[in-house]
Amino acid sequence: MKSEKENQVNIQTQEPQKGYYIDDSTKNVSPEPVMENPEYQGSGKLKDKVAVITGGDSGIGGAVAIAFAKEGAKLAILYLDSDDDAAAIVRRVKELGAEALSIKGDVGDDAFVKKAVSKIIEQYGHIDVLINNAGEQHVAESITEISPAQLDRTFRTNIFSMFYMVKAVLPHLNKGAAIVNTTSVTAYRGSSTLLDYSATKGAIVSFTRALSSNQEILGKAIRVNGVAPGPIWTPLIPATFSKEHVKRFGKDVPLDRPGQPYELAPAYVYLASNDSSYVTGQVIHVNGGEVVNG
Repeated sequence: MKSEKENQVNIQTQEPQKGYYIDDSTKNVSPEPVMENPEYQGSGKLKDKVAVITGGDSGIGGAVAIAFAKEGAKLAILYLDSDDDAAAIVRRVKELGAEALSIKGDVGDDAFVKKAVSKIIEQYGHIDVLINNAGEQHVAESITEISPAQLDRTFRTNIFSMFYMVKAVLPHLNKGAAIVNTTSVTAYRGSSTLLDYSATKGAIVSFTRALSSNQEILGKAIRVNGVAPGPIWTPLIPATFSKEHVKRFGKDVPLDRPGQPYELAPAYVYLASNDSSYVTGQVIHVNGGEVVNG
């Protein structure tokens, strides 16, 4: 496991908003995001369960895929465009003895989502867990800088995709299945330079709560919850923010550092497994100690 000193951020050059997904996207990020905790030992919490993870090729999604593999899940990883990253995650998942299927495409496209779910069902026959994790963000100092195209893109990736995914997988979800949505600390305290992103993350919280009480969902005993990350060190951070911002990243929370992707993974394991059998409509905050919902 990385020491606290090694967890501190030393930004190098990276092109803004390019690939933010393990191999090609992290080569210019120092230190590389840590997606696996070698001390984490699985105990079969997800044995033989089929889990679909959007944005599962790096960062939080990649860390969740690795943890799920250690817990015995069969994985379907949906990713946008980074073939190297997806291949690296699939390779590690298989090294851990788990099955993995990767599917390339845009989860903000309803037609792609339907085709992807068909492939997953053809491979595995059913679905037990859906992790809605894909997301993107773009800095804008003023609301006037947010173009209609950017607004549409951010909402399609961050929240429309969740509607598309749930609609497509619902007929194939086993009784007692779990849905986990990735929201953000910005849903609760906002972000003055991530207006559209914060709005989508707030929408995800409301979507999670509303979906958890939907009668069709309850009729199949499906639990719906969320995870709200705080400052997590993923390739998306240097791809989004200035060097000055990145130098300060994670310094405004009580733990005084950014979190690593692997530190999020156990929250997803808990919400995906039967350990959380009496938990639905809730959001777990993994944010270094910032109190945002008290």
